[in-house]
Amino acid sequence: MVVSKRPRSRRIALFGTLLVIVLGIIAARLLIHRSHPTKSAAGQAVPVNAAVASRRDVPETINALGTVKSIDSVNIVPRVMGAIEKIEFTPGQDVKQGQELFLLDPRPFQAALNQAQAQLHRDQALLKQAQMDLDRYQTLEKQNSIAKQQAQDQAYVVEQDQGTVQLDQANVETAQLNLQYAHITSPIAGRAGALQVDVGNLVGPQSGQGSAAATSSNTANSATGGQTSGGVLVSIVQLQPIYVNFNVAQDRLDDILRNQAADALTVGVYTQDRQLIETGKLSVIDNSVTGSTGTVLLQATFANADQRLWPGKFVRATLTVSTLQDVVTVPSQAIMAGSSGSYVYVIDDDNKVHRVDVEPGLRHGGITVVSKGLSGGEKIVTDGQYRLANGVTVEPQQSAEPAAPQAEAQAHER
Repeated sequence: MVVSKRPRSRRIALFGTLLVIVLGIIAARLLIHRSHPTKSAAGQAVPVNAAVASRRDVPETINALGTVKSIDSVNIVPRVMGAIEKIEFTPGQDVKQGQELFLLDPRPFQAALNQAQAQLHRDQALLKQAQMDLDRYQTLEKQNSIAKQQAQDQAYVVEQDQGTVQLDQANVETAQLNLQYAHITSPIAGRAGALQVDVGNLVGPQSGQGSAAATSSNTANSATGGQTSGGVLVSIVQLQPIYVNFNVAQDRLDDILRNQAADALTVGVYTQDRQLIETGKLSVIDNSVTGSTGTVLLQATFANADQRLWPGKFVRATLTVSTLQDVVTVPSQAIMAGSSGSYVYVIDDDNKVHRVDVEPGLRHGGITVVSKGLSGGEKIVTDGQYRLANGVTVEPQQSAEPAAPQAEAQAHER
């Protein structure tokens, strides 16, 4: 006996058709509900956040990653060879210009100076004697008592002795200079780094430095023992004032040059968490564009009174190129993007909204400049725009308005 399954198949097909119809009805109701979101099922207005379009001054800024750089930095190296007798500063502390940092054993240099001075005195006496003989010979020559050649030879002796005395004077000056070099001082005011040597170390000039007197004292110094070093004793970096270097795109160069010509531009530096460190002035615009990156190096100067800027530190730099005066601004989240361009929802006195096309401009610090479409003072929707359409009644709730923008480390767009 064969049982037909056709009635069952028809029931399944009928059930599927009914299911599709029901789903279609539900979808249609949802679309109708979304196209008329004026009121909720209870007839209430749509709650939205609102703010007022305001007029204010807005800075136009350029933001970049900057590096702190010391204006002046020196490595202290000895100019003569000698044993370190004293270290007269504290590593890691500030030093003054001309302050003595190290004292090398001065005795070999003093002995060399005494020797040079003694040689000078001896040769000066010989010169004086030769000059007296020359005067006597010249007198006798006039009396035809001696040959003219003898007087001429004595004149040459005087000239030789004069040259010897000049050489001795130069040796004395060199010895005095080497004795002065035994007192190693700081050429700049700044912060001393870590110490690279200890008391008792034998140190000397790097290749190409030094003098004959310093070389002659090497034997005496070698008797002191210790470690011989021809490198850096300590480094000194200037902290006040200080530079911050950063790069900007070459297409902003014209704006920077034009505004820098009128007045020194302001640069703010910030920590990585956007806390202001200090404000300074743009001081250097490099004379060429880096071809590989298409950027220009800029340099700003900061007083660094509290020494928060440290050489080598990375900071956020914000250059204020110009300031837009008395422009209309709205919170950035109020501007919506549509197929025909940007727009905002403006709330009328009766709490109904209508769409207004706008032309956004500079964005800065959570606000956007509106160059066309608003005149200032309008109440606009800042949150909940996706449920709105022209004529929808809303229940506005005042939202916190962004603070007046300063030159801060936040991105901006045109």
